[in-house]
Amino acid sequence: MVSAPGRSLWADTVPDDEHARPDPPPPTTVVDVAIVGAGLTGLWTAWYLARQDPTIRIRVVEREHIGFGASGRNGGWSSALLPMGLDRIAARAGPAAATRFQRAMYDTVREIEDFVVAHGHPDLFHRGGTIDLARSAPEEERLRDTLATYRRFGFGESDHRWLDASEARTVCGATKVGGGLFTPHCGAVHPLRLTHAVARAALGAGVEIQEGVTVHAVHEHRLDTSHGTITADVVVRATEGYTSGLDGERRTLLPLYSLMIATEPLPAEIWSEIGLAGRSTFADARHEVVYGQRTADDRIALGGRGAPYHFGSAVRPDFDTDGAIRQRLIDTLGDMFPCIREASVTHHWGGVLAAPRDWQCGVRYDRRTGLASAGGYVGDGVSTTNLAGRTLAALITGSDDDLLTLPWVGHRSRRWEPEPLRWLGVNALGRAARLADRNEQRTDSGSRVWGRVVDAVRRS
Repeated sequence: MVSAPGRSLWADTVPDDEHARPDPPPPTTVVDVAIVGAGLTGLWTAWYLARQDPTIRIRVVEREHIGFGASGRNGGWSSALLPMGLDRIAARAGPAAATRFQRAMYDTVREIEDFVVAHGHPDLFHRGGTIDLARSAPEEERLRDTLATYRRFGFGESDHRWLDASEARTVCGATKVGGGLFTPHCGAVHPLRLTHAVARAALGAGVEIQEGVTVHAVHEHRLDTSHGTITADVVVRATEGYTSGLDGERRTLLPLYSLMIATEPLPAEIWSEIGLAGRSTFADARHEVVYGQRTADDRIALGGRGAPYHFGSAVRPDFDTDGAIRQRLIDTLGDMFPCIREASVTHHWGGVLAAPRDWQCGVRYDRRTGLASAGGYVGDGVSTTNLAGRTLAALITGSDDDLLTLPWVGHRSRRWEPEPLRWLGVNALGRAARLADRNEQRTDSGSRVWGRVVDAVRRS
């Protein structure tokens, strides 16, 4: 079966009885908490709020349907990754705060694992860890630097360990592997099934979810929508990559596309060559990010960045596919695993993620205005959304929670530059990443020009 272009593997493989089917909320336009966006940030926030205080009337409004955005389309890594490195966090809040933040992310992976087990879907989450492969000398240098950073912040072998070439190939039998960095703090998930599981839990806790409602603008204590005004004590913006479509938010978060492919189910003899017996999620350390997993039905789902940023922060359905990126992902898959070059690619789809100007995600709540928000995960959102939801629930209810001391609480990134500066800059950075990777593949040495440009911009 080859799916229609743009339709994700995840959309084609959600069992019918797992879809969350909200009833239309009553016509009242006054609630206690109104949440914009039925992705994981909004749904986790609603669920944790309802658990903490069942008397709160909560409504989640969504323009499309539950899990329409990145929450239902991503690569399925429930990881402990943060978009900003530990050094960036430490520079702003101190090394102890950076360590606490990272440990909170480890705990979050476990929190999600516990959730799916408690709600009767243990097959939603498979903790196989993550392996970042070193497939060239420059990649090994970058990964060893990453490991050294973890060690400086107090994380030992049980959290991150180096695998030699033989050990790494046993985990993931890609070509050119000279070693790898492994962490157990990751589970492979079916992201759309997870999103619907959280939605069903929220509905069961009394949360109202209303699909097909377009929010035009977010104001203090109210939402202007296609179905009229909703008044609320608290308004939560959980729109991530779609934030640029709201009035006044064009430069708040940059919408970036990440595209994916998935193969047909692969036979046992192919898997004996590839490995991934433990279903570790996998990547390598190239500049232009790629990420993959072995799915529960024995496919490989592989994604990558590299799609262009569209002028004016435009977000459109026709951007969800790209023939050149599809072929680039197929070529990458064949380069990593030559034994599957003849396998059919059944799905090609994409989705939009959100990047803050400083690459640092944040959680905010202003009790005076009633405005709250979370996001800016830059593609590392499957787990981070859960931590955001718990944190927002604590902020809104005023509970005394250690999560409120984490350094992303209250963080506000500066706005992106006006056009055409951001279009020129972002697409130039993507071009530099590709050039750096090509140079490293050709010379097996670090890209002294383009690689340094990419690293310098990402640190700025």
